[in-house]
Amino acid sequence: MKIVFLDVKTIGDDIDLSSYDALGEVVKYGFTKSEEVPDRVRDADVIILNKVQINEQTIGEAEKLKLVCVTATGTNNLDKEYLEKRGIAWRNVAGYSTETVAQHTFAMLLYLLEKMRYYDDYVKEERYVNDTIFTHFAEHFHEISGKTWGIIGLGNIGRRVAGIAEAFGAKVIYCSPSGAAPQEGYHQVDFETLLGESDIVSVHAPLNEYTEGLMDAEAFRKMKKSSIFLNLGRGPIVREQDLCDALENEEIAAAGLDVLCKEPMSENNPLLKIKDSRKLLITPHVAWASVEARTKLMNIILGQIREWQNEMEIR
Repeated sequence: MKIVFLDVKTIGDDIDLSSYDALGEVVKYGFTKSEEVPDRVRDADVIILNKVQINEQTIGEAEKLKLVCVTATGTNNLDKEYLEKRGIAWRNVAGYSTETVAQHTFAMLLYLLEKMRYYDDYVKEERYVNDTIFTHFAEHFHEISGKTWGIIGLGNIGRRVAGIAEAFGAKVIYCSPSGAAPQEGYHQVDFETLLGESDIVSVHAPLNEYTEGLMDAEAFRKMKKSSIFLNLGRGPIVREQDLCDALENEEIAAAGLDVLCKEPMSENNPLLKIKDSRKLLITPHVAWASVEARTKLMNIILGQIREWQNEMEIR
C-alpha cells in the first residue's frame, strides 16, 4: 500500500509520523498545489491531506486510490459525489481539539480581560521601577464571576467552554443559529437575547448558511459596550469591516479572533489598522494546534487507515 501526504507541513514538523511506515510505502510532500496533485497521487492507495482540493480534476488519474483522509473536521474541499461515484472512501476527524480550543478561548479572554499586554509592557519598559505606589491603577479589569457568557454553537467545544466558564462563576447562555432543539442542562436563548445580555460572547460554530456573516454591524450594535467578543469558529462568521467599525466606535470593548475570512491574513484586512492590544487580539489559527491535539489527530487518522485495511481484508 502506498500512502501519500499532500500537505504534511499543515500538521507541523514536530509530530512523529513514523508509525505510518508500518502500513506500507509513505511519501510526504510539505505542500501541494492543485496542478501538482495528479502526478503525486497517480499510484497512491491512500492520500492524507488538509487543505488540498480533491475532485475529478485532481485525482481523476489516480486509478488505485481507495481512501482519502482529511486531517481536519471540515470537508468542504472534498467532492463527495465524485468520490462516491468512484467508490473511494473518505474520513475526517472530529473531537481531537476540544481541550486545546477551549484552553485557547480562555487564554484569549484573559489576555484581553486583564490587559496583559499593557501590564507586561508597563513593567518591561521600566515604568514600574521606583513607581509611586505598589499597585498600578491606570487600567482596570473585572472578574468573570457573575458575568453572563453567551456561546454561539454548543457542540463539543462549546459545551467544554460552558463548563469552564461556569467553574469561573459565570452564568452561561447559548444560542443555536440553525435552530437546533434545546440541549438538556443548558440555557438556550434566541440570538438577539444572547447579544443583549452577554458580557462575553464566544463563537464555536461551523460555517454554514446559518452562520455566514452572522456577526455583522447590526449584531455588534446589539452587544453591550463593555462586552468582549471571541471567534474560535470560522472566519467568515464575522464581517471583519463591521467588527473593525464596532471596535473603533467603541460599540464593544474588545475582540479576540483565532480565525479570519482569508488565511493567511490579507494585507488589506481592515483589522490590521487596530494596533491597541487592549481592543484586539488575533492569533494565526493556532487554537487547535497544541502538540497533544495534533498528535491525537494523527493517531486517529492512523487508526482509521488500519480499520479501513481490516474492512478491505474482510471483504
